[in-house]
Amino acid sequence: MKKRLTTLCVLFLCCSLFAGGQDSFDLVIVGGNPGGLMAAVAAARLGKRSVVLERTRHIGGLPANGLGATDIATRAATTGLFREFTDRVKQYYTDTYGADSEQAAVCSDGYHFEPSVAARVFDDMLAEHAGKVTVLRMRQFDAENENIVLRNNRIEKIRILNRETGGMEEYTGKVFIDATYEGDLGAAANVPFRTGREGKEAFNEPGAGRVYKYWNGSEAAGSTFRADNAVQSYNYRLCLTNNPKNRVTIKKPANYNREEFTSLVEDVWTGRNTNILFRDVTPAMMEENRRHIKAGNPSMIPGDRWAIHKLVNIVHLPNQKTDANNQHDAFISTDLPEENWPWPTSSWEWRDRFAIRLREYIEGLCWFAQNDPELPANFRKEAKEWGLAKDEYTDNGHFPRQVYVREGRRFEGLYFFTASDAIPVQIGLRPPIHQSSITAGHYALDSHAVRKREAGRAHLDGFISYPAAVYTVPYGVMVSDEIDNLLFPVPVSGSHIGFSTLRMEPCWMALGQAAGIAASVAIDEQVNIQNVPLSQLQDILIRQKATLMYFRDIEPASPHFPLVQYMGVRGYIPGWEAKLQDPVDNETLTQWQQLSKQSFGEHIEAGKTTRLEALLFIHTKIHKD
Repeated sequence: MKKRLTTLCVLFLCCSLFAGGQDSFDLVIVGGNPGGLMAAVAAARLGKRSVVLERTRHIGGLPANGLGATDIATRAATTGLFREFTDRVKQYYTDTYGADSEQAAVCSDGYHFEPSVAARVFDDMLAEHAGKVTVLRMRQFDAENENIVLRNNRIEKIRILNRETGGMEEYTGKVFIDATYEGDLGAAANVPFRTGREGKEAFNEPGAGRVYKYWNGSEAAGSTFRADNAVQSYNYRLCLTNNPKNRVTIKKPANYNREEFTSLVEDVWTGRNTNILFRDVTPAMMEENRRHIKAGNPSMIPGDRWAIHKLVNIVHLPNQKTDANNQHDAFISTDLPEENWPWPTSSWEWRDRFAIRLREYIEGLCWFAQNDPELPANFRKEAKEWGLAKDEYTDNGHFPRQVYVREGRRFEGLYFFTASDAIPVQIGLRPPIHQSSITAGHYALDSHAVRKREAGRAHLDGFISYPAAVYTVPYGVMVSDEIDNLLFPVPVSGSHIGFSTLRMEPCWMALGQAAGIAASVAIDEQVNIQNVPLSQLQDILIRQKATLMYFRDIEPASPHFPLVQYMGVRGYIPGWEAKLQDPVDNETLTQWQQLSKQSFGEHIEAGKTTRLEALLFIHTKIHKD
């Protein structure tokens, strides 16, 4: 407890040092989500001073607001500060409850955590750099031209609203980082951006444009693949519990509108759902399901969910809590499609109104499921077993504070990331390898719905998922061609489908780390962000245990990790495994000679010299410190 109080005191001191006026920093970071926080930590470890300007009273973004089931398909793909975060989460549960405790097991090596624990870990990471990182809360940046001063393609200063005093403050810096979910800073700097969905014809991406797709199944009737202005839906990630000692009943909201939720009634009685398994369900089966439920039983329809699980997709967290997300197999859940479309480019006044609307919608849906008499009694009874966790968000009625903004503005940077960057070039092979990689990543090409329920459709428009493979992310996705001292590691450059895999918090944390390092290198080398020496940036990332290119047989703790990372992104190890102890074959040796433009002479002999020995030799020839 003493350590915790010390941490909070240090953070309070940091926030109290700058109550107004103007101050100058190396890095000015707009947004206190994990991307912005990791940028500050990475820069601090290189001796740079940062200020993090957070609009709310709380930092941490989505991981501190219900997203406790980390969205990552291959855990070893993304390391660096993100891995440090998960390691600290695991250590917290081990230290607090014991290595053999249920909490330590359920935390899944630190990838599953309670919101309050994520907030604690972020606080601790920042407190260790209190002399270099200043966190200022209740600081709002509005994407208006008068709030940014540009000269010679550089941002000189920005103006921030202090939401507590109502006064304006100015911040100058050498490098500015847009770590907002919306892309507000870059927009004010006139960086070109996109919202909406590209059509299939633009980049030939799976799932592009208007698409109706069974969950876990194929595309269905109504899919046109045409572009539009639709933005994928937002929700709140709820922290629920069925522990009576820590459960708070979800109350009927003030602006409850029962008509919004009545479609759930027939969905429950008939078992109608959006899973591919429902495709073979007949009307007779649905009527039989109605009789089955009337007899006091749960639904027996394939793909159907029951009680609270009909509303939300639950992943269990430590201490009998959950990360409750939108239910992918349902026509109505905690997402609120269509109404969020203006969010990316709207004012904070509009966004705040929508946040209230979204909260009341979700509260109303839960209250309906637990109380409406037209629903089966046993459905309502089981749904009532769940409520909000009493020990989370105690200053906000136990409800998350951060809207899950899945997609805001997508900037057009030096590199535009599309689905082809995340899909293998051939079956079994990797996606394209980017020599300028700053992190590896892996999640499906994944988007939530953009429209509400439409009659006769298999699912909601835009609710899709397509497989991807572990990919590399080029530096250019967060670099502007227009502004010489701006990085945007969160509202990155890409198509709707390309962005849909980059938009996960592990990737944003990794990109934030790279942004903090790139900013520091730019300052030290006195170059524009576009001209940061990539080899130098990558070397520092590798020293900080970041993975630039994933290999199945090499972990960051390996003494050969730096070598494999350096040589991998340069094309020497295109396969999924480094196989360092295998002898190098003649074909590979020929390829390496061509790549390196070096003569190996008698130093490397095919069939005898190991791949490790050969790579070490080549590395000494081509690496420039």
